[in-house]
Amino acid sequence: MSQVRTLWPVLLAATIGLFPFTIYATFLVPIADGAGADTAAVGALRGLGGVAALIVGVAFAPLVDRVAKHRSGAAALVLLAAVSALATEGSYPALLVFCLGIGAATAVLTPALLATAADTAETEAAAGRAATLVTAVGSLAAVLAGPVIGVMAGWRGWQGAMVITAAVALAVALVLGTRRTGRGGAAAAERSSYLGGLRAVLARPRLAALVLIAMLRTAAFMGHLAYLAAVYDERFGLEARTFTLVWTLSGASFFVGNLVGGRWANDAGAPATRPYRMLVAGLLGATVAVVAVFQVTVFGLALAATATIAASHAVVAAAVTTLLVRDAAAARGAALSINAAGMSLGVFLGAALGGAGLAVAGYAGIAAALGGLTLAALVVAAAISRRPAELR
Repeated sequence: MSQVRTLWPVLLAATIGLFPFTIYATFLVPIADGAGADTAAVGALRGLGGVAALIVGVAFAPLVDRVAKHRSGAAALVLLAAVSALATEGSYPALLVFCLGIGAATAVLTPALLATAADTAETEAAAGRAATLVTAVGSLAAVLAGPVIGVMAGWRGWQGAMVITAAVALAVALVLGTRRTGRGGAAAAERSSYLGGLRAVLARPRLAALVLIAMLRTAAFMGHLAYLAAVYDERFGLEARTFTLVWTLSGASFFVGNLVGGRWANDAGAPATRPYRMLVAGLLGATVAVVAVFQVTVFGLALAATATIAASHAVVAAAVTTLLVRDAAAARGAALSINAAGMSLGVFLGAALGGAGLAVAGYAGIAAALGGLTLAALVVAAAISRRPAELR
């Protein structure tokens, strides 16, 4: 609870950062109607947000540790608020700018918040717990955002929800920008060049391997979410409203796995190798479960596989965050930023490979494609877990 009291502006910022794209996805049809455009065309604009997140995330990575992280987060929230307000104009060009702006804003916001949280801690274990607390709260917010947005939309529909989001984001930006939650400590980063900031992460085999694991596991997880509703509809006859309960199960499982995994990985009395064992165990569970969810025909087993996928990926995410925070030292912000960019790439990779698998061999093809991604991540995790000290 002491970390929650210290980090409440960071946690609130992480929560509000999820709302714009959630509103966009929830009200996609009326938004497209208002813009006079095809729903598919308007929906595809969100992909441009991912492209922006990837480009900005990599470009910003060497700068994260050079500036006050809480102020970077505040600036990202201001941008988020501005483009959310612009989106209410409703035209296709405004929605295009909105998607690009939200992608850019979150590419800065996420690593800035994680690094700010980690910098509040006095020990490596506490730093890891703080960072994984932010990701856990973010996953919980993703589950709860739907009902909250529904209430917000009671005032002027999706446009009212965007206006409220923009106002809250500005208020949180003011608090975050004026309340120094982190201890700074970017002296080492300030002495390196811009390209040196990138090399500080990518030239270290262990950090590069962790980023690769995060990208692959994100691709598998987001790829399976893209086709999960179709599986439950075709095999078990779940219509959209009932499927939201399955989505809640997945989100709740991810939250619990991320929170518990973060605490377990950062237990002060735990051996230093525990996060590596968590990587291997989590990826093994994720590989088996993603194949199961696209193959089983028993409803109860499908639900169990869905919960297992989410919990396994959450444990892996907690372990990756813990190891990046622990091992990156002065390049912590850069490592987290590159990791976030890699996960943005993973979102596209997962959807593309899942779609290709479906086209070639149906649900068995999806299972093979996505299971192959987690299996590849498992191979990398097993390699670095055998000799972690040699890969610094």
